[in-house]
Amino acid sequence: MRELNFISTGKLEWIERIDPRLITGDDAIVRPIVVGRCDGDTLPIHHRVSRGLQAGLKAGVIDPVVGNICGPVPFQGPFAIGHEAIAEVVETGPYVRNLNVGDKVVVPWSVSCGRCGMCKRGLTSKCTVARDGRAIAAYGFGPACGPYGGMVADLIRVPFAEHMLVPLPDGLDPLRVAAASDNLADGWRTVVPQLRARPGAKVLVLGGGGKSIGLYAAGLAVAHGASKVDYVDTSHRRLDAAHSLGADAHQRTGKSASPRAGYDIVVEASSTASGVRKAIRATAPGGICTAIGYYPGTNTGIPLMHMYANDITLHLGVSHPRAVLPELLDWVHANNFPAEKVTSHLADFDDAPSAYAEHATKLVLHRPALIQA
Repeated sequence: MRELNFISTGKLEWIERIDPRLITGDDAIVRPIVVGRCDGDTLPIHHRVSRGLQAGLKAGVIDPVVGNICGPVPFQGPFAIGHEAIAEVVETGPYVRNLNVGDKVVVPWSVSCGRCGMCKRGLTSKCTVARDGRAIAAYGFGPACGPYGGMVADLIRVPFAEHMLVPLPDGLDPLRVAAASDNLADGWRTVVPQLRARPGAKVLVLGGGGKSIGLYAAGLAVAHGASKVDYVDTSHRRLDAAHSLGADAHQRTGKSASPRAGYDIVVEASSTASGVRKAIRATAPGGICTAIGYYPGTNTGIPLMHMYANDITLHLGVSHPRAVLPELLDWVHANNFPAEKVTSHLADFDDAPSAYAEHATKLVLHRPALIQA
């Protein structure tokens, strides 16, 4: 089978691998039919970060967890890439009873068992069993995250399949929820629980580094009844997408002042330490700020005294898509939420090596299912 591998910045290639096989009775083999490129994948693809991160780890200015997730030489190719997929089930182990060949399913980016204490708390990306001492057990980040490969592949093995694989509601277009494995679920967790606790809250989204996550968050905030949703970014294309989702879009320039204060809910998706500082200062007293980016530096200058004085909650952490996927998929289907407006580039699955290297807000690969519904 083919598996897309990151070789080096701007270079990706199909590598021939042996077809995966069932290892335990809880496994399934699935065939990806829609794959979204995660915002985080663009970091090594578009920027030469490997040597810089390695040097930063040695100098102590990059947090050591980066090495635990990405290896001692972070993002060193070749490794299998991709961790957002909608797939069709092609084979199941004898203990998998609630899935059938041909079912269309979401494959979460992180591997989880569904039974351990972390999973029962909804922290599925920190599953004790799947991680087995690793920082993360996941697809698409290289061997430091386990033997799972990447999702831009002809076939992938999914452990704990009956828990891991979440069926699509009948009639839901896989292209609409191409990013459900990660980025769409990430946007959901930044605004939906908060708006349920604070109906009609004011929301600010600082876009940029988390290109699609910020847009999903803005659109979901509008759809969940926020009284105001301001989206701030530098990209005209992303500003247009935010506007199409109902948010008020504002262009940020290098000389732009910090956002005004007073937002009940703030989403920091610029993926910069300065963005975190601006987001915190824009958060109203008692508000919640969620930062979704990568912040590898050991000194980010977080304004802790300002947070103390204003009773601000700052939430950082990996997304836990398996915990929210059933509710998210049902809501998107029932409310006809147009998540596909965030997709800027559609490409044929066979063209993955060139398409995956493109500069795009949200790239989605697709191919026909073998078994039609």
